[in-house]
Amino acid sequence: MKKLIIAAFALAAIAIAPKANAQTKMVGGAAMYPTKNIIENAVNSNDHKTLVAAVKAAGLVETLEGTGPFTVFAPTDEAFGKLPAGTVDNLMKPENKATLTKILTYHVVAGRLSAKDLWMQVKAGKGKAELKTVQGGTLTVMAEGKKLYLVDEKGGKSWITIADVFQSNGVIHVVNTVLMPN
Repeated sequence: MKKLIIAAFALAAIAIAPKANAQTKMVGGAAMYPTKNIIENAVNSNDHKTLVAAVKAAGLVETLEGTGPFTVFAPTDEAFGKLPAGTVDNLMKPENKATLTKILTYHVVAGRLSAKDLWMQVKAGKGKAELKTVQGGTLTVMAEGKKLYLVDEKGGKSWITIADVFQSNGVIHVVNTVLMPN
């Protein structure tokens, strides 16, 4: 009987393990675990050092460690590098905290929106969907071929390069351009 119980536990563990691993994604050379929150995962990504530094400078760490759920469109370091020279350094100054916060919260939508959810909204909207950001602005989601794009209020366009990086308090979609509110 004891061997039967041990065998049952072993079988259960084997059955569960692939499902847990299937949700873990690699971003910036690091595993993003669905059991960790947005900040706990983001700090390990080599592609998001600028974003993490900006979140710290804006005082948003505690918020993004909260229960959420949040959908975060996370620009890579390369995305920040597309901004005009000196922009990031300028935004990180204490006197520009309000502007930095406005830009960062423009990348966040309340709720947990998977890529499937975004595709369904685009389909229902006959080719595009509007998302209300935590900042109060609007992001437009569009599909081109098999890719989802975001268009910001200034007409800038960003492609979701890695979708559905699930977190304990939401989901991250990696984007290749910094989105700018009005």
